[in-house]
Amino acid sequence: MKVKTFGVVGSGQMGNGIAQVAAAAGLNVIMSDIKDAFCEKGLATITGSLDRLLKKEKITQADKDATLARITTTTDLKDMAKADFVVEAAVEREDLKFQIFRDLDEICPEQVILASNTSSIPIGSIAAQTSRPDKVIGMHFMNPVPMMKLVEVIKGIATSEETFKLTWDLSEKFGKVPAEANDYPGFISNRILMPMINEAVFCLYQSVGKKEDIDTVMKLGMAHPMGPLTLADLIGLDTCLAIMETLYDGFKDSKYRPCPLLRKYVEAGWLGRKTGKGFYDYK
Repeated sequence: MKVKTFGVVGSGQMGNGIAQVAAAAGLNVIMSDIKDAFCEKGLATITGSLDRLLKKEKITQADKDATLARITTTTDLKDMAKADFVVEAAVEREDLKFQIFRDLDEICPEQVILASNTSSIPIGSIAAQTSRPDKVIGMHFMNPVPMMKLVEVIKGIATSEETFKLTWDLSEKFGKVPAEANDYPGFISNRILMPMINEAVFCLYQSVGKKEDIDTVMKLGMAHPMGPLTLADLIGLDTCLAIMETLYDGFKDSKYRPCPLLRKYVEAGWLGRKTGKGFYDYK
């Protein structure tokens, strides 16, 4: 199957990034969200990202104009009936994702592949919401999507080889480097990353070190490009908590227990960069 029109459900930081790379690769893109204001904000983010690439001479003005011209926005999920391949990039909530996939299964033609950008929710569970489990797959992009090369391609137990191959090839078309992962909680990336971030939060919680020192140790001692607390703020503390809860529920192992301080910050609405405050203040 040839993919000409690419659907993205969600216009937040992940959704608009996925829409941008798909449009830059020459695909027509339909980006949906529940409010026009969310779509407009997502489109503005894409425009700003393209402006930065233009300023750095990574793209031309013609590239920018062509990319934006390929993107349409909608608040009607039924418009995904026009897409050949759809990626869901909604917030990391199982109930919400399940409902989106049930709706997409009814809306989209039977040959359309339905992918999820989930960070940790089992692909098999998502696929079970549909009548096409062989055409459901994980397509986990990294943040920020236009800059990060990795796409984690996750096969559920029912995912077909044809679905896997098309998703792999599409990732490469977007200029990304795909990596194959099997369907376990957190997959590869977040099974390794999130416990490290959670342990950094425990170090702060238990006064092992100040936030700046915790980040400095990991940057200078382990050659990480940014410290784990800074990274958590970039990802979103609500997302970090949701992934840790998925790991904890999935493995029933106390080593995956979310740090109480992480939960406290989320309850306070301190979610990181997107709210202006997390472990650091961005206001």
